[in-house]
Amino acid sequence: MAAIQRITSRPFRLPLRGALRWGKASELAALEHVLLEVELSDSSVGRAEIPPRPTIYGETVGTVLSALEYLSPKLLGLEAKDTEAVGKVLAGFPGNLTAKAGVDIALWEAWAHSEGQELWEVLGAAHRRIKVSYILGIADEDEMLADAQAVYEAGVRVLKVKVGRDLEGDLRRIARLRERFPEVELYADANETLAVEQAADFLQAWAEAGLRYVEEPLPVEEILARAELRRTGLLPIIADDSAFTLRDLRRELQLGTFDVLNIKPARTGYTVSLEMLSVAREAGKGVMLGSQALSSFGAYQTALLAFQKGVSEPCELAFHLKAEGSFCAFPALEEGWLRWEDLQRCRFDPAAFERYAL
Repeated sequence: MAAIQRITSRPFRLPLRGALRWGKASELAALEHVLLEVELSDSSVGRAEIPPRPTIYGETVGTVLSALEYLSPKLLGLEAKDTEAVGKVLAGFPGNLTAKAGVDIALWEAWAHSEGQELWEVLGAAHRRIKVSYILGIADEDEMLADAQAVYEAGVRVLKVKVGRDLEGDLRRIARLRERFPEVELYADANETLAVEQAADFLQAWAEAGLRYVEEPLPVEEILARAELRRTGLLPIIADDSAFTLRDLRRELQLGTFDVLNIKPARTGYTVSLEMLSVAREAGKGVMLGSQALSSFGAYQTALLAFQKGVSEPCELAFHLKAEGSFCAFPALEEGWLRWEDLQRCRFDPAAFERYAL
């Protein structure tokens, strides 16, 4: 069996056409990520995109590089397919979610190549097409509408609207979107910004505004309040920040806090993401895949899991449209849909990557 022989990492920077703003103060002006590469003893190579998010996971490019430096000697020599041994190493290093997720995804791809296959052949598909959503950050109305127009022309038909800093303004922006794009589905991401006493009123208002559901309206620590808010049935609730890990997911299921689970392989890797999908599916929950604001390469690797059985909701696979550059040609969308046969043609482009490597 092929063993892990080499682990390398290279930071890169992709500028964005306008900043992404969310939550109370977070802002992303460029994709400053890390490309991880794992080589096996049979020369097979796997890659993954690691997206540090200081205000979410407490990781930076520097901490990711340090984490990989710590993990590498513990992983070298292990068989790529020995998920138990690899999982033990990763579990023994708490936190550092995106760094560990990158290791897991790169190993999946390296193992697939070792078997003479591509990732899409190993994973397979339960659906032939999936609906794709795009994240609209907090912005003034004209900037937001211009962003929405650009991705609408690129084929997006579902928009996830960041809300929470100016709640009255949020409703105005939602109304403008509904007026400009009447056939587009909308839902909100509040990023934990609502107070318990106001949450029900805003969910009612958002429901009346025609939103499909809302992601994390309350702070994660308000567990009982989140469970009560869900019981009102005002608007289906998406779990994201409250379900970073499989352990988190099991807790939230016991307490009944959500209706739809947002799984982000960039923070849980393939192995744990597939476990979370199975648990959520057995619990009768809806599931979507989130891309964590990735480049087209990271969106491709995330999209492969979006075709798995149990993924039932639009998936966040269009953020790369906001990036000025690419090193993986992501397929065009057809009236909001991404097709499995088109995704199979995606490939990492080494020459293009060099233009963005730091």
